[in-house]
Order: sequence, then C-alpha cells, then structure tokens
Amino acid sequence: MEHFTDLAHVYLEDSFVLGIEETPDSLSFTLDLVFTGAHPRYHEPRVGEQHRYAAAVLTIAGVRKIEWLSRSTQTYRDATGEEDLGNIDSFQYHDGRYEIAGDWGHVRVHSPAEPRVTFPEQP
Repeated sequence: MEHFTDLAHVYLEDSFVLGIEETPDSLSFTLDLVFTGAHPRYHEPRVGEQHRYAAAVLTIAGVRKIEWLSRSTQTYRDATGEEDLGNIDSFQYHDGRYEIAGDWGHVRVHSPAEPRVTFPEQP
C-alpha cells in the first residue's frame, strides 16, 4: 500500500469493513481502519484491544466499470457485538484496475484514480 499516499501506514487486513457503497462513478468502503505506528493518526490501542481503530471511508473515484466476481452478505460480530463484513484481505492495482477481495466478496474496479481515505467528523 506504500505506493498509494492515503494507504501508506494503514493495515487493511486487520481493518473491518462496515459497509460498501457503489455509485455509477465510485466505490466506497466504510471502515474501522487500523494505522501502523508510522501513521500520523496512530494511537496506542486501548486496554484489551489489539489495535486502535478509526472511522474512515476508503473511496475509489473516477470509476469506469465495476465487476463483482463474487459477493457475500455474510456478517460477523466482534466481542462488543458490533457487526461487520470482514476485512480487506487483498488490495492490488495493475493495468488500470483494482482487484479487491475479502470475506464480503471480490471486486474488480476499473479506475485511473488513486484511492482516497477520508475521516468523518467526530461528534
């Protein structure tokens, strides 16, 4: 992930996908995102947690085509009872398309745009 600025120093494999939103020109993942120690937003995990999570949205814009190779609506519950769709196990970019896969499915996203991570305002 180091070659994408917004994905530098994040750990997608341990981040949780809370939702997926598809529009005609974008694909977004709502996440409980995990940072590595080198990320400027990193904080030590709370007692009893492996990581410190932050609410975030990972978006790929400028989409020309979205191909779902598989899709699952299976949900999982963590120790606190919160539901999620699993993790992003694989995130690759080659030949003008992203290949993204996890428990929630496998999608091919055709876009020249770099992925962006945004952080919703905290109340």
